[in-house]
Amino acid sequence: MSMFCYQCQETAKNTGCTLAGVCGKKADTANLQDALIQQLKVLALTHQPNRERGRFIIESLFMTVTNANFDDARFAANIAKAKELIGSTAATAPLGVLSCANEDIRSLRELLTYGLKGVAAYAEHAAILGKEDDDIYAFMFKALAALTKDLPANDLIGLVLECGNIAVKTMALLDAANTGTYGNPEITKVKTGVGKRPGILVSGHDLLDMKELLEQSAHAGIDIYTHGEMLPAHYYPELKKYPHLYGNYGNAWFKQNTEFASFNGPILMTTNCITPVQDSYKNRIFTTGMAGYAGVRHLADRKNGQPKDFSAIIALAKTCPPPTPLEDGEIVGGFGHHQVLALADKVVAAVKAGAIKRFVVMAGCDGRQKGREYFTQVAANLPKDTIILTAGCAKYRYNKLNLGDIGGIPRVLDAGQCNDCYSLAVIALKLKEVFGLDDVNKLPLSMDIAWYEQKAVAVLLALLALGFKGMRLGPTLPGFLSPGVAKVLVETFGIKGTTEPGADIAAMMSGN
Repeated sequence: MSMFCYQCQETAKNTGCTLAGVCGKKADTANLQDALIQQLKVLALTHQPNRERGRFIIESLFMTVTNANFDDARFAANIAKAKELIGSTAATAPLGVLSCANEDIRSLRELLTYGLKGVAAYAEHAAILGKEDDDIYAFMFKALAALTKDLPANDLIGLVLECGNIAVKTMALLDAANTGTYGNPEITKVKTGVGKRPGILVSGHDLLDMKELLEQSAHAGIDIYTHGEMLPAHYYPELKKYPHLYGNYGNAWFKQNTEFASFNGPILMTTNCITPVQDSYKNRIFTTGMAGYAGVRHLADRKNGQPKDFSAIIALAKTCPPPTPLEDGEIVGGFGHHQVLALADKVVAAVKAGAIKRFVVMAGCDGRQKGREYFTQVAANLPKDTIILTAGCAKYRYNKLNLGDIGGIPRVLDAGQCNDCYSLAVIALKLKEVFGLDDVNKLPLSMDIAWYEQKAVAVLLALLALGFKGMRLGPTLPGFLSPGVAKVLVETFGIKGTTEPGADIAAMMSGN
């Protein structure tokens, strides 16, 4: 085999990509990512954590998240930087997933590694907004160093559970960073049509990139559109105040091959979710931050506290025709924990009156596989007295369906990006308190989660750390879970795979 990677949900045959990644990653890129992670382990093993090293580790791990970066030169540069930080040492670390022969130990090591990658992504978003936590960096070093040692399964399970606690801390930190910078999300109607002016399409997750682009383009005669996970930018007061933040164009990340072509203007990829770039838009797509793609223009990072320079993408936008329409409607969102808890009395009254029988959390990731139609079918066929709580791009499977409302409460409550799954946990824990329950699992709440990449792994571990049990996970259980490790998760936390929509709906409505 030329490579081995099974970190995402679409990995070949749900066992592993061995020639090239289903994501579009070439073998050389996959092997460079393995080499970079090896060097991060050596750095953690040989040095104490500090903020410089911690920030380098989270940036490097973020680059290896699925569909984040395909640029071999960037990985080679980070490998060189890691070796520079390490200095002269005889320490070594295992290289690649298959360096461990025991499938259960290998599975636990990779579960921990992917949890770290997800935590790193959220920690980097928070750090960009000036929020860092030394405990997060300390755990990164502890866990990466542990991955160089022959630890028994129980020790690795302990680290995986600890990673869940660190994920909670990191997501809370990012929530505070986002709301402290941009205000609490508000209920907002977002247009899905297009205007008559040229536009820039912004995808990914980085809200500071969006803020700086909006500021620099305020008088340029162009409009700014969101795509994929950037949709929740419309919910924040400090971003929605810009009148040229026009609307949302298109759907989830995997449809960019066609949607980027029809947009006509430049595209800015701020983080992960870039797919192999097509010739139809290669001359007008830009990357920035941890995102990268060979042959695509990359906008430099901030220096000396100054904003990024978006003048090149703004200038290009002025020369482009307006977007080609895809649809003409609206999406309602902005149901973060602050907004939903403001409606708590109304929600509780609806539950006590029997108008709301159950909450179903359908957060997570979207993807290409046909089996993901399951989530559309579940949403469309849930009883009318259920509320769907969502976050992440999984919502594109059902957020444009006409599912109505319950006493003025929309049946789909979108909390935002994948990191805003923290909001859903806060909402559930608050409802537990309001109803006087001693266990969050006694709420009339079910979890039917879609996963794709490593940030979803961090969210899963966070939910387990917060005490949630009985989650459904689909459209497949992770290929990196060995039968032995999957058995532990099933027996300890009640995790189960999705099956058939009707059967799962019936089970959830009966509390199973």
